[in-house]
Amino acid sequence: MTQAVERRTVVAGVAKVLATAAMAPLAWMGPALAKPSTKGSAMNVVCQIRYRLDPYKRAQFEEYAKVWLKVIPACGGDLIGYFMPHEGTNDVAFAMIGFDSLAAYETYRARLKTEPESVANFNFAEREKFILREERVFLRPVKA
Repeated sequence: MTQAVERRTVVAGVAKVLATAAMAPLAWMGPALAKPSTKGSAMNVVCQIRYRLDPYKRAQFEEYAKVWLKVIPACGGDLIGYFMPHEGTNDVAFAMIGFDSLAAYETYRARLKTEPESVANFNFAEREKFILREERVFLRPVKA
């Protein structure tokens, strides 16, 4: 069953993730998107990926994102979640992944290049061309 979510709820949720990225688990996001940190220490770096999509291929992007829900944690990323367009702009999606450090991110990226399911997913995106642009921003939590 699909549950409708208002735009303001999604925006508030993303803002909350940015403001509290060092806190895990993010139970308010629900079990499908949140995952408790398995790393023993708080996330020090959050990689936010902004995707510009072909708006007519959103379903393919969602299929792509669902693969990452399993692969990212297996390769060492602390997945916060993937976020699809719901209302308003129909060609922007986001992903957020936490890491202990930029070095941990580099190790994770190296694992992605050799994990068969990851390689297949990258090939799927390249073949189907539903991602028009990707931008990565590395954020750090504000700590007291």
